[in-house]
Amino acid sequence: LNPWDVMLCVSGTAIACENALVVAIICYSPALRTPMFVLVGSLATADLLAGLGLILNFVFQYVIRSETVSLLTVGFLVASFAASVSSLLAITVDRYLSLYNALTYYSERTVLCIHTMLAGAWGVSLCLGLLPVLGWNCLHDRTSCSVVRPLTKSNVTLLSASFFLIFLIMLHLYIEICKIVCRHAHQIALQQHFLTASHYVTTKKGVSTLAIILGTFGASWLPFAIYCVVGDPEYPSVYTYATLLPATYNSMINPIIYAYRNQEIQRSMWVLFCGCFQAKVSFRSRSPSDV
Repeated sequence: LNPWDVMLCVSGTAIACENALVVAIICYSPALRTPMFVLVGSLATADLLAGLGLILNFVFQYVIRSETVSLLTVGFLVASFAASVSSLLAITVDRYLSLYNALTYYSERTVLCIHTMLAGAWGVSLCLGLLPVLGWNCLHDRTSCSVVRPLTKSNVTLLSASFFLIFLIMLHLYIEICKIVCRHAHQIALQQHFLTASHYVTTKKGVSTLAIILGTFGASWLPFAIYCVVGDPEYPSVYTYATLLPATYNSMINPIIYAYRNQEIQRSMWVLFCGCFQAKVSFRSRSPSDV
């Protein structure tokens, strides 16, 4: 057994377990039906499928050796990870809209916008996953293979370019979110006629949280996306594994950042596991702008 494949399988198992719990909590709790939780559920579903894809890829690689099965598992993984990244972009857009259009955020138009974004994200992800299955692969032309067999060089270049575009959009939106947060905090402080220490602490905490979110996403995926463009299939496969494994960690960290830190999900988790938890504190539905 290749130890790298074993680590990917272990990573996939952890990802599947973490995100399955998030999906179960959101489906179990009728109160978690706001646009924010729909987006979190989409992200958890995509990461859950990615984790299952890593497990299936390991099983089929060592149990059923077939080119057709290889294409199917690779296409499944491409679609799942693409949906995960697209859901992260949708969450970023939602956070921006919740601050930029705060007065009209809780409206039917916002719900329609969220559902449209998710439909587009999953539709594009499914198309990207089907490309290798429909013939965009290097099974019959080894010279066109990329560092991720059986994907072609042009295929991984398209995927990497799409990732870079999404990363730049997210970076721009988070910079705008930071500006709005700082401006709102400053306006509140001015209304109180003085700048308190808590004003600086709250602003710094919000900006730091956004930096951690974007930094985690970039640190996880950028090495693999860059290597897909500059790497050569003749290079040792250890380079591919070494950049791909951190990318899977992003799906492992997502539930912690976007789900388990939320008070309503924590409450629903207690209810799901204990059944007798009685909340003594009134929980308010947090908006996506809460960071």
